Amino acid sequence: MMKPRVLFLCIHNSARSQMAEAYLKQFGGNMFDVESAGLEPGVLNPLAVDVMAEEGIDISKNPTKDVFGLHEQGKSFNYVITVCDAKNSERCPVFPGMHSKLAWDFEDPSGLGGTQEEKLAKTRAIRDIIKSSVIAFVDKYGIEEDKYND
Repeated sequence: MMKPRVLFLCIHNSARSQMAEAYLKQFGGNMFDVESAGLEPGVLNPLAVDVMAEEGIDISKNPTKDVFGLHEQGKSFNYVITVCDAKNSERCPVFPGMHSKLAWDFEDPSGLGGTQEEKLAKTRAIRDIIKSSVIAFVDKYGIEEDKYND
């Protein structure tokens, strides 16, 4: 049996979806195949890079990917998890095959105001909520690794 495939999706694939992908690889990498992408891929958000480095996770070299490119490649996912607001979530393509679409609405670090330290603090809070959500996802949908070897 193949591992369930998960796609985290946001607007630019620059912060929220990158953090979620990294956490699922950390906490459920043996149970899931995971990717992330964006509706309008941009560049990695340095705030996200910094707060993930604080957790010992390096996302600094991750590419940003276009969700429509994945769709054109015919990729299929068991779970498509949007991590942006509901309006942008509705813009996501429908992938072939069976899947569940989940919507996790997290604040966008690129829209944060304040000093650099205030932005970092807010991004840490977003990171921590994403981390908790990913852990809950693994607890709910994770499959024991030995089940793949049947």
